[in-house]
Amino acid sequence: MIVSDNGMEFTSHAILKWADKMKVEWHYIAPGKPQQNGFVESFNGRLRDECPNETLFTSLSHARQVLADWREDYNTVRPHSQLDGRTPDQIARQGSRGHAPETLVIPSTPSHKKRELSF
Repeated sequence: MIVSDNGMEFTSHAILKWADKMKVEWHYIAPGKPQQNGFVESFNGRLRDECPNETLFTSLSHARQVLADWREDYNTVRPHSQLDGRTPDQIARQGSRGHAPETLVIPSTPSHKKRELSF
């Protein structure tokens, strides 16, 4: 299941067609109610405040490296109050399931090629 706001990137015919084809349930939060998707909004704000807003990227590879380092710190070093002071990595190693997807892929190599989605 995917829960999203009503942004254009989440209401396009292409993404909804993909979700239907893949049998993925799609739910929208109420307009103007970001607290309905609070943990995602919190994460996005923290990422924005601590990474792109604090760093002048000199290249795409530099941006990828900074984001990879931030993600490593966020998941393996930084304790989270909502996880009783543990890291997401510690929770994952215990086999506990959270609300977020199991994987989030951010290409880290220049060999990543843009591909068109086919439906």
